[in-house]
Parts: sequence; structure tokens; C-alpha cells
Amino acid sequence: MKILVVLTSHADLGDTGKKTGFWLEELAAPYYVFKDAGAEMVLASPQGGQPPLDPTSAAPDAQTDSTRRFDADAEAGAALADTRRLDTVDIADFDAVFYPGGHGPLWDLANDAASVALIEAAIAAGKPVAAVCHAPGVLRDVKGTDGAPLVRGKRVTGFANSEEAAVGLTDVVPFLVEDMLKEQGGDYSKTADWDVHVVEDGLLITGQNPASSAKAAEALLGKLG
Repeated sequence: MKILVVLTSHADLGDTGKKTGFWLEELAAPYYVFKDAGAEMVLASPQGGQPPLDPTSAAPDAQTDSTRRFDADAEAGAALADTRRLDTVDIADFDAVFYPGGHGPLWDLANDAASVALIEAAIAAGKPVAAVCHAPGVLRDVKGTDGAPLVRGKRVTGFANSEEAAVGLTDVVPFLVEDMLKEQGGDYSKTADWDVHVVEDGLLITGQNPASSAKAAEALLGKLG
């Protein structure tokens, strides 16, 4: 069982002068769901190498057992420091794909031709794809095998407009995940802000927020039997 984990390479939070990147919990929790199940993982990002960490996700009040375990894990740190360039990855080598969020993917992975092609190839090959929090934004330009938007008519979730408002970034992000999924024809649902909410529809798995990361990873493993 081999899972590709795709992280952002984008570090700038719009024109705010602040930094963003991937959200630590959304990598760490799935990482150990997969590792503890015996899965092999490969980490990739558009630029390869060390992906940027959203500094807010490293703050003391954002830490969990999974993030502390990750920070103390030399093997995990080495893998993170040496992610593969996404355009060198072949979906044939993997059984599934997982996208952690953080705001970064809205700027790079949503527009990344290699990411779009990877997801389209995975779905066409019958391989599940999961994305949590802001990472469902990577589905914006992805088409299904019928040429229509992949999310059209599918049950999906992702970071809610109310959650984006709560963190004060509604006018900073290039697009709102909830709005985009609805505009693309997705059957969007959400739960209370910051509560766990994971939606499965066929090969596609989406999670609403950081708290949903572990459950989304478990759902992905479920697809792999």
C-alpha cells in the first residue's frame, strides 16, 4: 500500500506580508494514520524539497499529539525536507493520493497542471483521492472522465466560508473553497465550524477542516481495503 502525499510550495499569504504554507496537523495526523497501518508514503510538492509550514500551525495552541509526534520524528522530518517534485511523480506507482491543506494550495496547487493531471489520472485509474480543509481547492480545475468538473454532482466538503471569516482571511485568499465547490456543481455540506466532517463520494474524499484530517485519512485507507 503506497500513498502519495501532496503538499504546497507556496509561502506568501497574499499581499499581507505574512507567511502561509501547509497546516501541520493536516499532514501529521494522516501521516500516522497511514504509517501505523503499514502504508508506505512518498511526499511531493510542486517545487520539491522542503515545503513551507504555515507558522500559525506551529503555534503552541495548535499542537496535538500527532504534531508533537511528527516534530520528534527524525524520519518524518527527513522525508518532509526532501519532497519529490510533483511533475516527476507517476500515479501508476501509487495506490492513493492525499492532499493536506493550509492556505498555500489555493495559490499553487489549484493552478498546478501536474496536480490536475495527477488527480485526473488517479480517478481514471480507480484510485482514491482525499483532500482536507483548503486542499479541496486543488479540485477547481480537475475534470472527470466525462470532461465535466470532477466535483459536479458529487457530495463534497472543505473549509467553510464561516471558518475563513473566523480567521479573518475572506478578502485575502484568491477564492473561497466553499464557494468554488458550489460553483463547480458540487453538493457541498458542512458541520459546525471546527467540528469533524468528512464526506465520501465514490473515489473522492473531502474533509472540512484540520479536525477532519485523521478521519479523512482513515476513510482513504477504507477505500484501499
